[in-house]
Amino acid sequence: MSKFQKDKVLQRYLAIAVLLTLVCIAVIIKAGHTMTIDRDYWMAVSEGQRPHFDTIPPTRGNILSCDGQLLATSIPEYEIFIDFNPGDPNDTAWARKRDSLWYDKFDSICDGLHAIFPQTSTEEFRAKLKKGHDQKKRYCRLHNRLVDYNTYCEVKKLPFLNMPPNRGGFNATEHPARRHPFGSLADRTIGSRGDTARYGIELSCDSILRGEVGVVHMEKTLNQFVNRVITPPVPGADIVTTLDVSMQDMAEKALRDELILRDALMGVALLMEVQTGDVKAIVNLTKVAEGDYRERYNDAISYRCEPGSVFKTASMLVAFDAGVDSSEIAHVGGGVASVHGHRLADASRRCRGDLRASQCLEYSSNIGVSQIIERHFGTEEGHWKFAEGLHRVGIAEDLKLDIAGYKAPYVRWPDQKGHPWYATTLAWMSIGYETQIAPINTLAFYNAIANDGRLMRPRFIKGVEKDGQMIQEYPPVVLREQIAKPAAVKMMQTVLHHVVTQGLGKRADPMTFPVAGKTGTAQVSGKGVSYHGSTRQHWLSFAGFFPADKPRYSCIVCVKTQGGIGSGGTVSASVFRKIAEGVIAKDLRRGIALAHDDETPMEPQVKRGDNRATAIVLHRLGLSEDNVRTLTAIGDTMPDLTGMGARDATYLLEKRGLKVMLHGRGSISSQSIAPGTPIGAHRVCSLQLN
Repeated sequence: MSKFQKDKVLQRYLAIAVLLTLVCIAVIIKAGHTMTIDRDYWMAVSEGQRPHFDTIPPTRGNILSCDGQLLATSIPEYEIFIDFNPGDPNDTAWARKRDSLWYDKFDSICDGLHAIFPQTSTEEFRAKLKKGHDQKKRYCRLHNRLVDYNTYCEVKKLPFLNMPPNRGGFNATEHPARRHPFGSLADRTIGSRGDTARYGIELSCDSILRGEVGVVHMEKTLNQFVNRVITPPVPGADIVTTLDVSMQDMAEKALRDELILRDALMGVALLMEVQTGDVKAIVNLTKVAEGDYRERYNDAISYRCEPGSVFKTASMLVAFDAGVDSSEIAHVGGGVASVHGHRLADASRRCRGDLRASQCLEYSSNIGVSQIIERHFGTEEGHWKFAEGLHRVGIAEDLKLDIAGYKAPYVRWPDQKGHPWYATTLAWMSIGYETQIAPINTLAFYNAIANDGRLMRPRFIKGVEKDGQMIQEYPPVVLREQIAKPAAVKMMQTVLHHVVTQGLGKRADPMTFPVAGKTGTAQVSGKGVSYHGSTRQHWLSFAGFFPADKPRYSCIVCVKTQGGIGSGGTVSASVFRKIAEGVIAKDLRRGIALAHDDETPMEPQVKRGDNRATAIVLHRLGLSEDNVRTLTAIGDTMPDLTGMGARDATYLLEKRGLKVMLHGRGSISSQSIAPGTPIGAHRVCSLQLN
């Protein structure tokens, strides 16, 4: 057996260890060199070798009005800039030629840009472009804002900029932009105009509008990238709303004019179709400067406050539904009463003495309404019945709207935690205080009264369209089939009509068609605002429907004022009337067949005179020519010219040598030469026309 040579083995191991150590050190040095000095080179190689995927943004769907007009759409806009170091940096010959062309066309470029963007002077363009060229900027913006396609094309036609991007350096980045063709019309309801949906229908229906993102594979072929679409983008669908552009425009104009006149803080107007609950117009205007009002918040669905006297309709409907007769008497007295030690007054001078229950609404009597409610619901059990009745008639219904920002109403219960039921709570609630209700809820309640008791959910979206075809419909939703007994609803319809014809709502009466509704005036509190300070604010309302005999539309108008004197019966009712008149006038478009009148003779009345042409026309129309009397010539005596036209009479008389004097217009009513008188030459005949 051979002897193990320890010394030789250890030397070999030591040599291998040293060699491996040197190899490891070399690998570490090479790795460090690759990660630092050669990093950019290998990153470029890696970028060229690995598969590159990118996304394709889809086209966002449109938002349409009920008749198909565009309310919101996406259009391309462009960010325009110049790359002062385009193309191959090693092509020095072209770089020198490009600089020569640049200096030669520099003045023309600056003048052309100023003509396209007059808000920026030629000198400012000179300074910006000279600085960018001297510094060889890769990105020098020509305009601070995005421009539309037409403007982009105009800039692209300018000298030097009309060259290909890799030669002249002019580039543009396309950005999809959301635009409202009708400007600020229903702006807060339609939604935001930016790239992201932040409010309104844009936010509520974002999943439908945005579509599906596509995927593209960027493959490198012959040192060029070729895009290969793997998954094509799916465009978003279109949302069809219930809004009517013409009604929206009428409502906004009527409200804006009143806000400017009153120097009000804000205003809301809502128009709804009775049978379906379709919202045809929704206006939210807030004062941003003197005489300037814009849509900043969707107050129609989110601004909850004490509604005031428009709430009395709900209180009295609960009473009518419980069996209270409209002729029941309330003792108002002198217009001031004490309710559990607290003063309660009526503003109208009509609220004096004894009033019927119906008159308490007509004249908006705080004392009368609270007295009737206290009389029938004043017990502890009655408190529950009254609160349950308010929720039953729909004024407290959570509408669950599909528009972001909606706030459900707050109508309290007797045992609600944190809100004790005081001795005055019932009386104050009955006249619209100690509650918080948005205008949309008040309108839905009045719409239910107009709809014979059927409570509809306000509908903003009718359906979803794809390529012009309806792919999904959102039918009207009935929240309550009957909010009260039919007799109670009919009684309330009559009372609300009397409010306009006999009570405090006369400003809302157009006189040409019947209107029903209720006024409301309430003091509101808030941040920095109290009920008794110098900064008192009022919420002026009018809610109703029209035509009162066959209701088709319901409407509410609310105006918030500060320090001024006014009421819902003067301010809001006037706006309501203008909206109602405009809507009814729009709906008067009818076919020609409806213009036929059986009581009026169809044959035209034919004046006397030279009616030969008239006879031909009547013959062509198939009408009788029996009553057409043609007068072609006269004899030696003066004929009866009564009813004849001036032209025919003048022609006949002057043909016989008479001079004619005409007085007035129209057909001949009298003549200076009596009929049958012999005509002498060169006589003057005076004709009086009516």
